Amino acid sequence: MKILVMNCSPVRNGATAEITKIVSEYFKSDNVKTTCIDDFNISFCKGCRSCHKTAKCIINDDVSKIISLYEWADVIISVAPSYWADIPGQFKVFIDRCTPWCNTHEPYAAISNGKKGYSIALRTGPNMKECERVISSIEHFYGHLEIECCGSLGLCSVENKEDAQQKEKEIIEFCNKIN
Repeated sequence: MKILVMNCSPVRNGATAEITKIVSEYFKSDNVKTTCIDDFNISFCKGCRSCHKTAKCIINDDVSKIISLYEWADVIISVAPSYWADIPGQFKVFIDRCTPWCNTHEPYAAISNGKKGYSIALRTGPNMKECERVISSIEHFYGHLEIECCGSLGLCSVENKEDAQQKEKEIIEFCNKIN
């Protein structure tokens, strides 16, 4: 099984990165790639809709590099913090730029079928509704790429690496369901 674990936070060494690390280490016997959204140069969508006619974006940046990771993977695990009750802007910009692969128009540049998607959301406060909103955004994105949504985990009261480490048991239990 080829697994992509994506840190959807621009912070490469915070709580989201720690959760990404826990997940990646759990699956270390599989073929795992870990990446951070901030490792890529992604420009804003210009809303020109060229991709609706050509299934290609006119912008030349790193979006295709991320899509190649999605194409490589059998399983995609997106780990995202709540930024004002939704996904971080950097990840949203990537999602916006995935319109060429989106199934809402013809033609579109579909990725291979049969991929499974999982979501892990975290937030600093105690309200699970924010995690649910983050998960909903990721699952909405997965749906348009025809990635099967197979499970999610919301983690509240996670502000730093130490808080994430205290959630390791919950994270491992979630990973057990994927394996």
